[in-house]
Amino acid sequence: MFSIEPTGQACGAFVTGIDLRRQQDPDTVADLRAAWLEHNVLVFPDQELDDPQFERFAESIGPIGDDPFIEAMEGKKRIAAIQRRADETGRIFADVWHSDWSFQETPPAGTCLLSVVVPPVGGDTLFSNQHKALEEMPSDMRQRFEGRTALHSARSAYGDDGFYSEEGNKGSMAITTSETARDIRRHPLIRKHPESGRTGLYGGAYVTGFDGVAEAESQELVKELYRWQSRPEFTYTHQWQPNMLVLWDNRSVLHKATGGYEGHDRLLHRLTIADDRSFYC
Repeated sequence: MFSIEPTGQACGAFVTGIDLRRQQDPDTVADLRAAWLEHNVLVFPDQELDDPQFERFAESIGPIGDDPFIEAMEGKKRIAAIQRRADETGRIFADVWHSDWSFQETPPAGTCLLSVVVPPVGGDTLFSNQHKALEEMPSDMRQRFEGRTALHSARSAYGDDGFYSEEGNKGSMAITTSETARDIRRHPLIRKHPESGRTGLYGGAYVTGFDGVAEAESQELVKELYRWQSRPEFTYTHQWQPNMLVLWDNRSVLHKATGGYEGHDRLLHRLTIADDRSFYC
C-alpha cells in the first residue's frame, strides 16, 4: 500500500511505496485517483519509467488527451517533450499561470510530467490552488466575479501572429501555430469541480475577457483576477528530481514554469489526461 505525505504548502502530496512500472490493480488506481482529487497535485519520486509504462500509468487515471499545439516527440505517438537546451536564451516556455488548454471545448482533466533531464539548479514548477483562491477571496471581489463567464483563447500564444509564430521563440520545443488558436471558448469562472464537487476558480492566462462585459472593464477584471489567483499563499513550489512523475488536476490548480537554469539542459516528458465531455455539455 502506498503512502501519502502532504507537501505542507497550499496543495500537493508526495506518494511513496508504489512502483509505477507495474500495472496497478483497480483498488490501487481508485485510491490514487481519490488522493489526486484531494491533493490536486501528486508527486511520485524515484519512478524510472519507459514510454509504455508512462503511458499505461496515465491511462489508468483517464484516457490520454490531445495536445493541440505541441507535437509528439519524433518516433512517439502521444508523448510530447517539454525541453530547453543549455544554449537557449529566450523566454521560458509556459512561464505564465495557466490551466492546460483551457481554451478547448473540453479541456484536459490532468497533466503528467516525467522528469528525464533535471538541471542542478532552477526549473521549479509552481502550482496555485484555485479552491483555496476562491475560499479566501474577499466578499467584495467575489461579487465582481460571481456569475461571470470567462472567454478563453490561445490566440496570443499559438495564433498565426502569436508569440510562437516567430521561429526564434520556439526554442527546441516542437510547437505549431494555427488560425484555430483565435477560437474562443466560454467557461464559467466560478464552478464546481465535476468530480469532487468543490467550488473553485477556473481561469489563468488563456482568459482574454468576460462575456457581456465592455472591453475596458473586462481587461481590468482579467488583471485583478490574475493577480489574485497567483498570490503566494495559494501556491506550492515543486522542485524536480530525476525520475520523478508529477500528476496534477487542471480543474483545481493553475501552474507555471520558472527559469534559473541557464546553461543547463532540461527535459520532461508530457501526457495529458482527457476529461469527460459530458461535464461540459
